Amino acid sequence: AAPLSTTCLECLAQHSHPVQLRLCLTCGYVGCCDSSPHQHATAHFKDTGHPVMRSFEPGESWRWCYVDEVIP
Repeated sequence: AAPLSTTCLECLAQHSHPVQLRLCLTCGYVGCCDSSPHQHATAHFKDTGHPVMRSFEPGESWRWCYVDEVIP
């Protein structure tokens, strides 16, 4: 999916700094990782059930499946 933004919009709205961005491969949502205070990428999975995200950091292309808890 095409990214819906270039950063975690929830962090931006909360005046928080996102740590390591993640991209939902189902819908293009961009959220912060579990090292961020608000863990928006994981919250997105819990809210939507969208199972696979990938790193949205430059030079990284690894993926994570929340359902199976593995890198596919």
